[in-house]
Amino acid sequence: MERNEVTACEALLRWRHPERGLVAPAEFIPLTEEIGLIGPIGAWALKQAYTKAAGWPDSISVAVNLSPVQFKSGTLVLDVIAALGASGLPAHRLELEITETLLIDDYEGTLATLHRLRDHGISIALDDFGTGYSSLTYLRQFPFDRIKIDQTFVAEMTTRTDCAAIVMAVAGLGRSLGVDITAEGIELSDQLMMLRAAGCTDGQGYLICRPKPANCIAEILSAPVTITSIAS
Repeated sequence: MERNEVTACEALLRWRHPERGLVAPAEFIPLTEEIGLIGPIGAWALKQAYTKAAGWPDSISVAVNLSPVQFKSGTLVLDVIAALGASGLPAHRLELEITETLLIDDYEGTLATLHRLRDHGISIALDDFGTGYSSLTYLRQFPFDRIKIDQTFVAEMTTRTDCAAIVMAVAGLGRSLGVDITAEGIELSDQLMMLRAAGCTDGQGYLICRPKPANCIAEILSAPVTITSIAS
């Protein structure tokens, strides 16, 4: 964050509905999980993300969210490794994001799967930290590479001292554990300034860059870096 350098892009699906236009993942992903389509959709999304990222500079990673349902298939690790091999993307340039829900639903099984993924050189991020049943036990039991501070805290940190204190505490925890800290949902320059002061290592949000189609990312990465051109 201090250097204004692009380090990664997060892959997020959008449903191009014929009547409603682009539908955000928060609206349709729960439906795909409910009707059993998240498996094939998730596998397709992983392959697309890997293939696109393989054409980016070697210094740029790609982050992909995993659904709790994908863990229940029992083939997640094999699917991820196979897709990586087919795309040519090195494992160290992939970061998989999970939420605390996964750890709550099947703590031991999830940890075992995460360790297998990490053994292959894949980074693991704990997403939306602070919004669920946040437990420091998770950070003790599994060596996460990244903690992502939920945007609800970032949005109010300039007006609420408690939100600012939580962000600073998580950033300090990350420094002590040697874990990267990403602040989500940065929309104001004042937020960015406070996050830098708190010691957050990375940030994403509309202030940095609004969501872009995958085909536009390579062009963005080749342009001079400014605070409005960093890929989120």
